[in-house]
Amino acid sequence: MEKKMKFTRASEDDKNEILDLYRSLTGTEFCAWTENYPGEADIEGDLSREGLFCLKDEREMIVGVISIDQDENVEKLSCWSENLQPSAELSRVGVSIENQNQGIAGKLLCYGMEELRRRGKRSVHLLACKTNKKALRVYEKLNFNIVGECEMYGEEWWCFEKAL
Repeated sequence: MEKKMKFTRASEDDKNEILDLYRSLTGTEFCAWTENYPGEADIEGDLSREGLFCLKDEREMIVGVISIDQDENVEKLSCWSENLQPSAELSRVGVSIENQNQGIAGKLLCYGMEELRRRGKRSVHLLACKTNKKALRVYEKLNFNIVGECEMYGEEWWCFEKAL
């Protein structure tokens, strides 16, 4: 039986639990996150833009998070399609370790894309670390297109884009 889950915009009350989730993923296989990223400043920025979302289980525990990001360095990459503007970036997709391999990252991305549609965006883009095999499989399954590559923040990334 599938767990009952609810997608919701994160609130101030969720901050500590989200930070704990981020920290729990740092150092896991394929994860490019560090002890400093993502951190409290990222959570604060996302909350201030109403761009941080959670997937909660029936006990109201956060099983996954996703952000609508506004990273100028990502926005100014030349690979994004001009005819798919306005666009937005989804980032910081994280699923609690005990809930991984259940399709939750895909659900978070679908919810995130639906939110972007509601906000009038025509496309979504994101970066995936070239070594993050799990993320790459999810983006392929959801028919994202690789439109470029870049080096940023000490990592090599594939640039993915999808029309909404």
